[in-house]
Amino acid sequence: MQATLHPDASAVHLDELLGDAQAKTGAAELARDGGVELAEFGERLASKHGYPVTVDAEADTVTASQFDAVIIPGGYSPDHMRRHPGMIKLVREAHEQGKVVAAICHAGSLLIEADAVRGKRVTSWPSIRTDLINAGARWEDSEVVEDGNIITSRKPDDLDAFCAAILQRL
Repeated sequence: MQATLHPDASAVHLDELLGDAQAKTGAAELARDGGVELAEFGERLASKHGYPVTVDAEADTVTASQFDAVIIPGGYSPDHMRRHPGMIKLVREAHEQGKVVAAICHAGSLLIEADAVRGKRVTSWPSIRTDLINAGARWEDSEVVEDGNIITSRKPDDLDAFCAAILQRL
């Protein structure tokens, strides 16, 4: 069954143990400052510190063509999401369709699974730097890195710049 979403929605990948700052601040900033309608999906979940998140649709029920962008938060959730075939497929399709695919903190691990970083300049939380390089990315330590349709950022302290880069593209 396919979910029905607003035609100008942006997907925000969520899964258990997502970063609290990214769940509360990043999504709220995009919705408030950019007028972006967000469709959050994954399983019903809470952040690392129990912040509740309402899920609109599961990844298996949507397609990349329904969204303008796919935004992947950090925290521990990307490690769970990269094991979910529906999420990998959605990120891969969005990337192949040239849609904005944005990842912060540990979210680069899902970009690796979707084979979206080969030959791309990226940044991330330092602990996945080697993984990104081994997947063919050119890693750099910058607040935000944009390469084609891929936008990456390092950490919650970079959320303002990360959200601004996403909003500029939408």
